[in-house]
Amino acid sequence: MPEILMPRLSDTMESGMIVRWHKQAGDQVTPGETLAEIETDKAVMEYEAYEGGVLGRILVPEGEEAAIGDPIAILGDEQPVKPQEAPPTLTPPQAQASSSTRSPVSAPAEPPAPAATDRPAASPLARRDARQSGVDLSELIGSGPGGRIIRADVRAAAETAAAPELPVPADHSAAVAVPLGMLRRTSARRLADSARTAPHIYLTAVADVEELVKCRQDLNERLRAADRQPISLNDLIVRACGLALRKHPEVNASVADEVVRLHSHINIGIAVAADDGLLVPVVRDVDRKSITTTAQESQDLAGRARQRRLRADEMTGGTFTVSNLGMYGVEHFTAIINPPEAAILAVGAARREAVVLDDGSIAARTRMRYTLSADHRILDGAVGARFLAELTSLLQDPWLIVA
Repeated sequence: MPEILMPRLSDTMESGMIVRWHKQAGDQVTPGETLAEIETDKAVMEYEAYEGGVLGRILVPEGEEAAIGDPIAILGDEQPVKPQEAPPTLTPPQAQASSSTRSPVSAPAEPPAPAATDRPAASPLARRDARQSGVDLSELIGSGPGGRIIRADVRAAAETAAAPELPVPADHSAAVAVPLGMLRRTSARRLADSARTAPHIYLTAVADVEELVKCRQDLNERLRAADRQPISLNDLIVRACGLALRKHPEVNASVADEVVRLHSHINIGIAVAADDGLLVPVVRDVDRKSITTTAQESQDLAGRARQRRLRADEMTGGTFTVSNLGMYGVEHFTAIINPPEAAILAVGAARREAVVLDDGSIAARTRMRYTLSADHRILDGAVGARFLAELTSLLQDPWLIVA
């Protein structure tokens, strides 16, 4: 019978977790039907069956992980065979009657072996991890289906046992060990690699965005009157970055195998905070699209990112990233480059400030700070500075962004 293998559903995926089986053992499977929902390092994605038949056996239950290429189920063309029932236990009279047919010198029967149900219900991977980490499965309460012990339970127990004993706080509240989800583990690994291998340089600029805020207000009044979707400040920033990258293509680059690639398309990733980590959906060809199209695509991608409903192709192919924390009141921060891209822009909040004007007078103006993190292997400081100067010019003359 053919095995159903864990598929590769994203370019950075190494393993997947079964979130939900849409079919159970014995169910008929038709090619193209959704067989399962699988959580990758980026999203929860539907996995469609390639072959038809009857689902014979599920090898990886819900809540468990498997590496790419590992079997997760078996597909057969017949109904699964039910296990044979064990012979009934003989009652004493039956046993006596049966013994009359035996030889008088027959030895007494051995005592029955302990029931297999005394063993805690746990997945094979959880048992392997428990052996390696010295975790006693009998002391765990499983969080999987039916109380089954899964790998996350073993990891949490191992981390708790390995953690140094800390003084109990005054309120005597205990810390809760929360295992890292797949998305956070992958993000942590990739960003740690970026911080370690890419020599980061940071360049900060500030723009007077008084006119940008007014431009957005005017546009949204007209869009609402026409019953169309309004735009956000971040939509204008993303569009401005696309136009600035067109003038400075050396920033729209990536590095791999000691080769720098200058990209012909400007595909901007938008950092989106999900419940269990950071996702970066990609808006393609930003410099060639109108501000309203950019806004529609950005908001659609961001909404589905928070629901973990993005397709793999919607999270790949980025050439530059924008991370905006202004909506949380953050005025300034630095971001780690999203590999293999050359740079990422960290955008702070637009704030009213007292500013000294050219004539020496003081006025209240809306200003915004943003920091470019650049890979010094690809970009020199002067190149990054010229890009920021172009971006600042666009943000201070916003009708060039929407024209």
